[in-house]
Amino acid sequence: MVAPAMTTSSSTPPSSASARPLHDGYTPHVSETIARFHADVVGEVRDAVASDPVVVVGMAQNPFVKKARRALSEAGVEFRYLEYGSYLSQWRRRLAIKMWSGWPLFPQVFVRGVLIGGFEETRAALADGSLRARLDGEG
Repeated sequence: MVAPAMTTSSSTPPSSASARPLHDGYTPHVSETIARFHADVVGEVRDAVASDPVVVVGMAQNPFVKKARRALSEAGVEFRYLEYGSYLSQWRRRLAIKMWSGWPLFPQVFVRGVLIGGFEETRAALADGSLRARLDGEG
């Protein structure tokens, strides 16, 4: 299955959870198949992103997921954590999340409905204050 084309030309994550994925260029059948692919999992993540200020989507055994969670905790940022399997299980469910978000890695960290990226992006946003600003409604 092919992931939807991104509209951004850089490696930065898309700016809005509602703007992803873009299925333009696919036949209606392909778009419907992508939309149905583990729709329950995508719906769970989408609902969490819509209702919780900070959401971390990850998987067991991934050191970058652990680092992102630790960095948020140490900064005093409360978050909701959704875990989908490990390296050995639930890869199809994680693939559906990646297709929906347009981000190829875990963790996926969302702040106020916006995907800010993975561990490196989260660490940088904590360091420069942009994560806190977005959380406080300033960004």
